[in-house]
Amino acid sequence: MERIPSFSKNHDMLPVGLHVSMQMHGITTFDLRFKKPNGGDYVTPKALHTTEHLLATALRNSAEKDNVVYFGPMGCRTGYYLLTVNLTYAQVKELLIGCIREALALREIPGGKREECGNYLEHDLDGAKRDLAAYLAVLEADHD
Repeated sequence: MERIPSFSKNHDMLPVGLHVSMQMHGITTFDLRFKKPNGGDYVTPKALHTTEHLLATALRNSAEKDNVVYFGPMGCRTGYYLLTVNLTYAQVKELLIGCIREALALREIPGGKREECGNYLEHDLDGAKRDLAAYLAVLEADHD
């Protein structure tokens, strides 16, 4: 089998931040790198799950919701993928800053009830907010 594009990148060279991972069929995949790859510090499974709920909800309720194709976690627990159409890097960065701020203001986990989630007991709202706040600081420090 051929090695897929995401495995062809040297992950040790990927810094924390926002990166364009690939573009295909009009869809841009953004790499939201919360943690340094192979750095020994990873997003906990519970915080990963909760961040997915928080940020997916904010993204899908934003003005750009029709341009959001998918948002979800990386298996390596160092971040998330955001797939979009018709949005530039600058637009995605602004979108993320706004959506993370909205997610940080939430007091409960959207879709966090048993009937709404397939693993409703595995959440960590405080951990997710810590990770989101740290990532927001990275985005804002690199903000134009």
